[in-house]
Amino acid sequence: MEFLKAENLTFSYRNQYQTVHAVRQVNCAFERGKAYAVVGKSGSGKTTLLSLFAGLELPNSGAVIFQNTPTNKMDRDRYRRDHAAVIYQSYNLFPLLTAMENVLYSMKLKGIRGKAARERAEKELDAVGITPEQYRRFPAQMSGGEQQRVAIARALAAGNELILADEPTGNLDITNGDQVVSILLRLAHEENRCVIIVTHDLEIAAETDEILMMKDGVLEREQ
Repeated sequence: MEFLKAENLTFSYRNQYQTVHAVRQVNCAFERGKAYAVVGKSGSGKTTLLSLFAGLELPNSGAVIFQNTPTNKMDRDRYRRDHAAVIYQSYNLFPLLTAMENVLYSMKLKGIRGKAARERAEKELDAVGITPEQYRRFPAQMSGGEQQRVAIARALAAGNELILADEPTGNLDITNGDQVVSILLRLAHEENRCVIIVTHDLEIAAETDEILMMKDGVLEREQ
């Protein structure tokens, strides 16, 4: 069953020198329980495509449709809060909050507080390999791999069923990168999430269920 889809999706923007046609007439569909990779060279349009899926941008034409509702017909802040979690290459953790507080914050936005929030935060931090000793550490006191795992735990604790990961291993070494990919695959296959990973790494892409190839804004191939 289609969970998220793009229909004739087009997006262009103007920079200082020219109009960039970042996404051109893209059609694709995604299901829960699967992990997908969007691959392509820098500038191919893959990160813009992810931004459209997240509702961070609206298409010039066509539509991104989540559970039968186009993103331009919904409250997109609520969409990201309740359904679509974005995991960034740069982690985007709050620097003045501890690992635990970063995860609790995502639930506070949804009205989950107190003991229930704490228990869920501990469960998700444990699931990604963050130990109780690390709960009180600030992002600056953690390695890149640890910060990325906290970012994933934050997305999990919020209960979002759509996980959009933008180059999630780009700042990590091989060991930490492999751990993050394993977590994302588990989310799809064991927790019935829909996971979409933007990456330039073909080895990572090969581990997913389907690969989408982007070239010059065009979805060139799907397998």
